[in-house]
Amino acid sequence: MDADRRIAELESELAAKDARIAEQTEQLAKLTKQVAELTERLGRNSGNSNKPPSSDPPGNRAERRAKAKQDRKRGAQPGHPGAKRVLLPADQVDEFVHLFATQCENCWASLPQTPDPAAARYQTTELPPIKPHITEYVQHGVVCPCCKHRTWGPYDKIPVSPFGPRLSSIVALLTGVYHLSRRAAVDVLRDIVGVQISLGALSAVEARVSDAVAPAVDEAWTQVRQAPVKHTDGTSWFQSSLMCSLWTVATTAVTVFKIVKNGKKETLRALFGELRGILVSDRATALTFWAMERRQICWAHLLRKFVSFSERAGPAAAIGVELLEYVGIMFAYWGDFKTGKLSRDSFRRQMAPLRTQFEAALQRAAAADFELVAGSCADILDHKAALWTFVDRDDVEPTNNHAERELRAFVLWRKRSFGTQSERGNLFAERLMTVAHTARKQNKNVLAFLTACCTAARDGSMPPSLLAA
Repeated sequence: MDADRRIAELESELAAKDARIAEQTEQLAKLTKQVAELTERLGRNSGNSNKPPSSDPPGNRAERRAKAKQDRKRGAQPGHPGAKRVLLPADQVDEFVHLFATQCENCWASLPQTPDPAAARYQTTELPPIKPHITEYVQHGVVCPCCKHRTWGPYDKIPVSPFGPRLSSIVALLTGVYHLSRRAAVDVLRDIVGVQISLGALSAVEARVSDAVAPAVDEAWTQVRQAPVKHTDGTSWFQSSLMCSLWTVATTAVTVFKIVKNGKKETLRALFGELRGILVSDRATALTFWAMERRQICWAHLLRKFVSFSERAGPAAAIGVELLEYVGIMFAYWGDFKTGKLSRDSFRRQMAPLRTQFEAALQRAAAADFELVAGSCADILDHKAALWTFVDRDDVEPTNNHAERELRAFVLWRKRSFGTQSERGNLFAERLMTVAHTARKQNKNVLAFLTACCTAARDGSMPPSLLAA
């Protein structure tokens, strides 16, 4: 009887130990997974994730610079067209200084000042002191000699703003395009232009310029929504410390920006209007409202994702290396096509087996059920219809670099200014950046276009077209 009771006690103790071991094993698995996730997150940089290069730690930047030095020398590369200052024609020169030798350097005889048709020309550019042009409107009140009533001069000839269209455009250019702080813009206007302006007046000028360019921004949005191919990308934005979402939609001719309250699917669906054309983007879930057959997934994002796979421990690294090899071959084919070494038909023929092999590798990776790898590969397979649009269409690129480059200036602005403080500030930021980026694509002078918009708003005339030649 005592033996049975002892056996029961030992079995109970053994079961308790087994339970503790199972609990500790489960905790160890959770901690191991957490360490792996934190290690992977800690190792993220611009080369293996969607983080910008500016977020890389100093060590990564030094390594990137050292690699760049190995790959190529500093400065212009072979084939670079070069740049030099071209002499302006005579009708654009304000002053001529003619230099004649007074004596012959051989026999010391006096020389006449005879013009040389092949004279050497040198030009120097200088800015004269900038002095504001002040116009004073004097409104007179005239007393009628008959009824003694005082009648004042017309009010409609007096401008609403004390700052003219060109000066207002310069103010908006400084803060909305060159991204100076308002206090810095006040200093620049005082020191360089000689204009005294308060912070409140500067903010009021921004609002007027924002309203003046609104028709041009609407024109740009109409154009981009009708484009057959468009690139889009988004990032975070802050309004009074509240997290918002900033998106760009860009084509070869137009770039538009919009700050929205969030990056959810419903919000972006309304932003794009009618779903027309091919959309080039990353795999953001908020963009799943666009038909997959009418999309192109960015291969630069996939490249960075596969780099992160290759940096993991264990068999997941082998999968990452294999996928990287396929991507490298794909970009090599694409480079040959862009340089004319491959025709479009040859490019398509060479891509056909690569497509099959790449998708098969993704399927094996998804079935292998590796932590933090299988799910990503399965998601990429869900976007299979949007991986190869650039192969079948002549007007589609395999990457979304165009949208990322357009968004870059806005990201740097956010880092310096911490966003905006109001809806009016959002409108000013997105409108000015839309006008600046699109005007440059249209080979228009940004300041001249802003001035034309402000002049039209002041006079009540037809606003200029942002897209007209």
